[in-house]
Amino acid sequence: MEVKINKGIISLIQGDITKQDTEAIVNAANKTLLGGGGVDGAIHRAGGKAILEECIKIGGCETGEAVITTGGNLPAKYVIHTVGPVYRDGTRGEPDLLASAYRSSLTLASANNIKSISFPSISTGAYRFPLEQAAGIALQIAINYLHEHDYIELICFVLFGQDAFDAFEKKLGQLT
Repeated sequence: MEVKINKGIISLIQGDITKQDTEAIVNAANKTLLGGGGVDGAIHRAGGKAILEECIKIGGCETGEAVITTGGNLPAKYVIHTVGPVYRDGTRGEPDLLASAYRSSLTLASANNIKSISFPSISTGAYRFPLEQAAGIALQIAINYLHEHDYIELICFVLFGQDAFDAFEKKLGQLT
């Protein structure tokens, strides 16, 4: 599914983010940036040691912020690592921190002249953020960004599993 927003496109696909050939992919990282499970582990495994070496030099990342490294052995030239919030009850700033993770990633992409970027569904796996709420936040940030900036041409959400794809597809239809 694709939707045109201003001069950009938001695309939804079901698949493996490590295989995307956008200029950058986003890693749903933990604060250490040293790899982990889920998307984070898959990106580190597929990208190789160059990513880990840069992450060690960076020294970590706070929740809601983003940093950039090489793409290593990945098709993408860059990996933007962002830390989403662990969802507890929704009253501890989790929605704002999730929005900040997406916004920080897009801002960093623009600052590095990146025109195409692929996101996973941040914080909806082990961090337990409710999928439909997370989809709404992610897509609203992407839509707002494309309305306010015209540098990024493609924001792709690469969703693992039918449930994630369906939730994002439903929310995108409601927001556009």
